[in-house]
Amino acid sequence: MLEERKAAILSAVVEEYIETETPVGSSHIANVPGVDVSSATVRNELVLLEEQGYLFQPHTSAGRIPTDKAYRFFVDQLETPDSLSPVEGSKISEFFARSYSEIEEMLRDTSTLLANLTGSASVVVAPDRDHREIRSVQLVGLGVKVAMLVLVTANGQVEKHIIELRNEMPDSVLAIANAHLAAYLIGKRASNVFDPSPTGDTEVDEVISSAMSVLSKENENLERAYVGGTSQVAAAFEEVERVQQVLSVLERQFVVVSLMRDVINRGLSVAIGSETGVEPLSDCSLVVAPYGADGESAGSIAVLGPTRMNYSRALATVAVVGRQLGNRLIKG
Repeated sequence: MLEERKAAILSAVVEEYIETETPVGSSHIANVPGVDVSSATVRNELVLLEEQGYLFQPHTSAGRIPTDKAYRFFVDQLETPDSLSPVEGSKISEFFARSYSEIEEMLRDTSTLLANLTGSASVVVAPDRDHREIRSVQLVGLGVKVAMLVLVTANGQVEKHIIELRNEMPDSVLAIANAHLAAYLIGKRASNVFDPSPTGDTEVDEVISSAMSVLSKENENLERAYVGGTSQVAAAFEEVERVQQVLSVLERQFVVVSLMRDVINRGLSVAIGSETGVEPLSDCSLVVAPYGADGESAGSIAVLGPTRMNYSRALATVAVVGRQLGNRLIKG
């Protein structure tokens, strides 16, 4: 723990750097409310904070820049996040009051909303299959040896799966297979389905087996991640190489979903720089929050930006959007 004066000075440096993105000098910090000491005292404390690894100086005549250690201290000292403005609150409420035919569309639009509110790239991870109770099953023929299985889950998500059949099946066989699939699947969670008992009809069993094979493969996949605000990445970093690295990570769904799950499992709401464990994100911070359905954590949302991001605002935004998203999923 830092002494009260050092803590006040360090917090002032972090806040100033987040706002201006330029190295912070002692003369400015001395005038910040809550510091109330001379510039000479501030200079001495800045030297000590630099020795302790909280700050670094690009060159001798420059001011100081916070390190990841400083950002971690700053985030841990935040008592409550900023409150969103009434306009922003209304915008979020109006967004989730809209009608969506498919949950995928809502999650994709939510990632865009989150990016627009924070000015950072955003990620929304869809609810995992443990939270998707099947409410409706429809099997539709699409042509020779091809059918589509459409599932509607309790939270309103529509899943469409293309099924390739070994033989051409008449509509009457598809209808019978649909009835058996509906009787077996409705009421079950999407992650807890296994091959049902054979019906004794070779053609019907072939259709059912093909459908269940597709569902089994789907269960092996991780949750889908919807990324918004990728254009914000280019504005956040000066180095083209860093922009390309960050965008490359965001394109890899497995990495993004695993990273968000790991941060939450570590009990963190913010991962700063090297804390992400992903080298291309060493200059980034991830602010993440779970969202729930039926009283349980179902998925997660996050914003990804440079380590100099406005943490208080990001925490407030993911909290509000996550809560509203969870409420919307419960209502369907």
